[in-house]
Amino acid sequence: MTPVKNRGESRLIGGFETVAEHNLEQREILYAGRVQGVGFRFTVRSVAAQFGVTGFVRNLPDGRVQLVVEGDPGEVGGLLDAVKAEMSRYIRDVQETARPATGRFGAFEIRH
Repeated sequence: MTPVKNRGESRLIGGFETVAEHNLEQREILYAGRVQGVGFRFTVRSVAAQFGVTGFVRNLPDGRVQLVVEGDPGEVGGLLDAVKAEMSRYIRDVQETARPATGRFGAFEIRH
């Protein structure tokens, strides 16, 4: 079997290739602007379905939208670029924090 081509380490487990979880990343993004009441969360969920990511998006009480996403850095970056392309007219400010992935999300969802 050929190792998985990735920036991190790959392992062969039970005949299947896996990428060590520390190769994945988590990003938390806080979007400010006119980001509530414009379909922002639904657009993010729809766009996220095109990428191999997990996490959630939700409205915050202060009027911002929080996006927490985990996955391969290329997939996460692709999602964020696509969200920016779709929703930039509503976004005034973006705060982003990167961390190692936790693996706690099973899918991508809208949270209330």
